[in-house]
Amino acid sequence: MRILLLGSGGREHAFAWKLNQSAPSHSIYTAPGNPGTAKCGKNVQLDIKDFDAIRKFCIKEKIEMLIVGPEEPLVNGLYDYFKASEELKTIRFIGPSKEGAKLEGSKAFAKAFMQRHNIPTSKYREFTIENYEEGIKYLQQHALPIVLKADGLAAGKGVVICQSYVEAIAEFELMIQQAKFGEASKKVVVEDFLNGIEVSVFAITDGKNYVMLPEAKDYKRIGEGDKGLMTGGMGAVSPVPFVKDDFMRKVEERVIRPTINGIYREAIEYTGFIFFGLINVNGDPFVIEYNCRMGDPETEVVIPRLENDLVEICIAASDKELDKVQVKMDKRAAATIMAVSRGYPTGFEKGFEISGLDEKYGKQSIVFQAGTKEVNGKIVSNGGRVFCVTSFGEDIEDAVSSSLEVLNNIHFEGIYYRTDIGYEFKASASPQV
Repeated sequence: MRILLLGSGGREHAFAWKLNQSAPSHSIYTAPGNPGTAKCGKNVQLDIKDFDAIRKFCIKEKIEMLIVGPEEPLVNGLYDYFKASEELKTIRFIGPSKEGAKLEGSKAFAKAFMQRHNIPTSKYREFTIENYEEGIKYLQQHALPIVLKADGLAAGKGVVICQSYVEAIAEFELMIQQAKFGEASKKVVVEDFLNGIEVSVFAITDGKNYVMLPEAKDYKRIGEGDKGLMTGGMGAVSPVPFVKDDFMRKVEERVIRPTINGIYREAIEYTGFIFFGLINVNGDPFVIEYNCRMGDPETEVVIPRLENDLVEICIAASDKELDKVQVKMDKRAAATIMAVSRGYPTGFEKGFEISGLDEKYGKQSIVFQAGTKEVNGKIVSNGGRVFCVTSFGEDIEDAVSSSLEVLNNIHFEGIYYRTDIGYEFKASASPQV
């Protein structure tokens, strides 16, 4: 099997690492990849926005399977581009059609989909420049806090939780009138605020059948104790201790099955991963958002806990035979901690040499590279989120401790990471409700 994996972050390094554990006959290419993915196959300098370049490479290298890591190529219709081509349509494509990717690419589409299929989510209204004044009046009468979401993709920055009416109206104006998030905020979704504990749930579907992957909890705030600015993710843990069997039964019955059945009934082409961003409100699951791909850094704890052959799962999805797959999960806990550049997420320097990445840290820990590149034979920082360390343990506290121990041995100028990932699950923490 000749496989092309699109992306360059920690998520793609985790995918490449897992794919590389399959039969050695597989040839794995990652575009554009990073120095970590280069150890799992071969990196290819392709722009993931350049569909024609991807097409030419797939034809030249006789690619048999394409796995798309990030959302942008999917939202822009890479699946449809492939299926419209006689030369490409037989390639196994892991990722949804442009219509399926709207579940992430348009908050309004996702909300309407959930409404059609009775999937629990917060109440909402959507507004554009055409009904702007109506939106102002709606905000003035809305209970606080108020959630404003840019309808389109905004690089994870298009959500604002407003604690006052002045703030809400100001943000509403910035988003619609002044294009704070560009095209993404030409339409704004206003939601009720849900108070609870968030959890990320993952599945892979063939458009009719699905299998569940391990769940995870990620940590978005830059500072200890979940304080400070929002980031792309500072760490994650799996499994999530408060996610008990009863809660997961509700998730499957009320969220997963209705979503997959809705995709099937509406004849949406969807072969690939679905991320369910959920919130546990007094024991009941509500959907905050869908993603049409795996999350990052959640992938870095979910994929290591997956004991199945990932290539075989992807083949089953492509062949519409996921009903024959039984997922097996490592029963150990996994925790990943992200090392970031000084100043992230607002601004940061890069180009600093990283030492200690290639040390042997035992079977319980894995270093996944993200914002890195090779310069003159040395690995240097090349982004805000630079790398993460994933470790296994008997429990989350043990796994976090192992990751911190590894991080103490890896250095670059300005390195920063949170030491409290999974803090609420420590033995000394207050019990979760």
